[in-house]
Amino acid sequence: MPMTPGRIVRTTAFYALVAVIVFYAVFPFYYAVISSLKPASQLFRIDYYPAYFEWRNYVRIFEGQPFAANLLNSILVSLAVVVLSTLLGITAAYALGRVTFRGRQTILVSILGVSMFPQVAVLSGMFELIRALGLYNNLASLALSYMIFTLPFTVWVLTTYVQGLPQELEEAAIMDGASPWSVLTRIFVPLMMPALVTTGLLAFIAAWNEFLFALTFTLTNEQRTVPVAISMITGGSAHELPWANIMAASVLVTVPVVALVLVFQKRIVSGLTAGAVKG
Repeated sequence: MPMTPGRIVRTTAFYALVAVIVFYAVFPFYYAVISSLKPASQLFRIDYYPAYFEWRNYVRIFEGQPFAANLLNSILVSLAVVVLSTLLGITAAYALGRVTFRGRQTILVSILGVSMFPQVAVLSGMFELIRALGLYNNLASLALSYMIFTLPFTVWVLTTYVQGLPQELEEAAIMDGASPWSVLTRIFVPLMMPALVTTGLLAFIAAWNEFLFALTFTLTNEQRTVPVAISMITGGSAHELPWANIMAASVLVTVPVVALVLVFQKRIVSGLTAGAVKG
């Protein structure tokens, strides 16, 4: 198509808008990175490229505090949340998407409604439940409490995806003598892989970044996850706030999540769009 003046203006405006959005999204992370590489004496100088790289900031976050243990705690809790959410979400989605029973739509709406409650609204009830189960200051309490906001989303997306799968596949498998569990694990799960990757990654990110429950249900430094551990980083005195160490820790825990999103971005998009339009 010929490049008319109007088309040139629209194209230029489009790419200018894209550039503004990218800059708005990326610049805070970029500035956090360069702040983590500055010495403490230069931290409050406005420099968009540091003259000297202070890699020692990344070493200090592991000194005098169990930050490595906090990282391991976050990994274990996030993986446990992904496994539990995926397993329960698959089975619930199969029942809600394929089995016809009275009140099915009411259950779906109720599941979605639960996810709309703010965390602080259920904090006191969850605290009493955690204490009654004897899980206070235990990583299992975090995995259990995080299911409140990861499981509803997982069930909703997977149910919509299951409803869009061809009915003939299930009927053919049943005619061949397959049990409902075999149909789910051997037929549906491979077809649901884009949606599983999407919901699993989003559940991992939600558990990785969660702060309120992790602060409330853990007491000792050894049991805390990285968001709480970062908030607990202190300086050499009571009046010192080590921003360089905080920025270094923030960058360190953000890079793995960014890498996961970049690796699985195509599956995330396909999983979200397929779950949004099918059924």
